[in-house]
Amino acid sequence: MSASPELQVATGPGTRLQSPVSRAIGGSGLSVYPLSLGGNVFGWLLDDVQSRRLLDAYADFGGTFIDTADSYAGGRSETIIGSWMASKGNRDKMVVTTKVGKSPDNPGLSQRAIIAAVDASLQRLRVDTIDLLFLHVHDEGISFEETLLAVDRLIRDGKVRHFGGCDPQGNRLVEARIAAGIMGVAPMAAVQLEYNLLARTEYEHDLMAVAVAQGLGVFPRYALAGGFLSGKYRSRDDLRNARHGRELARHLGKRGLRVLSVLEEVAEEQDVAMATIALSWLLTRPNVVAPVVSATSTEQLCELLAAPMIGLTREQVRSLDEVSAAK
Repeated sequence: MSASPELQVATGPGTRLQSPVSRAIGGSGLSVYPLSLGGNVFGWLLDDVQSRRLLDAYADFGGTFIDTADSYAGGRSETIIGSWMASKGNRDKMVVTTKVGKSPDNPGLSQRAIIAAVDASLQRLRVDTIDLLFLHVHDEGISFEETLLAVDRLIRDGKVRHFGGCDPQGNRLVEARIAAGIMGVAPMAAVQLEYNLLARTEYEHDLMAVAVAQGLGVFPRYALAGGFLSGKYRSRDDLRNARHGRELARHLGKRGLRVLSVLEEVAEEQDVAMATIALSWLLTRPNVVAPVVSATSTEQLCELLAAPMIGLTREQVRSLDEVSAAK
C-alpha cells in the first residue's frame, strides 16, 4: 500500500495500523478491499475532475471495489468511472459493481429491461464484464423466474460474473435460492442494504441468518447513517445547512446521542475519527465484506480509509454493540 504524503489516512500518532486484508464475496471467487467507494456522488455533487481525484486517492491506498448504478446522475457516474479506468489502465485491478432497475431508460426487472440496462452499463463503464450486478429494485410485476433467467443469460454470455439484490427480505432470499436451484441457474452471491449502528434491525433480525446460511457477501449502505455517525450533527442548529437535514433529524433522540457518546469515547481511545470507528464496527459483523461509503473530499476519504486498518478491542466492540442495541 502506497500513497502520496498529503493523502495519508486520518489517524493520530497513537493509532496502531494494520494492513487491510481483502475479503471474499461469498463463494464467488471475488475478493475485494474491505471498503467500497460509492459512486453516487460522481457526476452529481462532484464533477469529473473531483471524482477522478477521489478515485485516484482510493486506488492509491489499495482500494479495489467501486460501487455505482445506472441511475446515478443519469449514468454519468458509470461514465466517469469507466473513463477513469480506461485512462489508468487498471481495469484488471478493480472489482466493479453496478445496479440496474431504477434507470428511466430501462426500468424494472423484466428480461428486456435487465439485458438492455446491462448492455448500456457495459458501454458507459467501458468494460466487457460487470463483476457484480445488483438488482436495484423489487419488481412485483415480474416473476422471479423471468428475472433469474435474464441474469443467468448475462452470466452465460460473459457480460456479468455474479449478482446480488438490494434491500431484500429474508424470505425472498430463500425463495430466490430455491428457484435458482430448481431452474439450474446462478444463485445470488451478495446483498446490499442499509445497515449501521442506528439501523440494525433489518439485517440482524431478518437477513443475517439467511446471509450466513447461504454464504452471501453483505455490503452495508448508509453505513454512517447519512453522516450522523460522523458526530457533526448533535443539535437542530447543526442541521440547518445539512443536505439531508430531515433524515438526520430522526437520529437526534436519546438513543442517537448515546451512540455518538460511546463512538466518541472509542474514537478517542483509538485516536481516529468517529466515522472511522462506525465503519470499523460494521467490519466486525457477520458476513459483512465491505461497507459502501461516499466522500466529497480526499480529507473525508482519508477518515474512511482508516477503518479497515484499525483493530477494535473486544471491549470496544461490546460497548458499541450494547449502546446501539438499546432502544
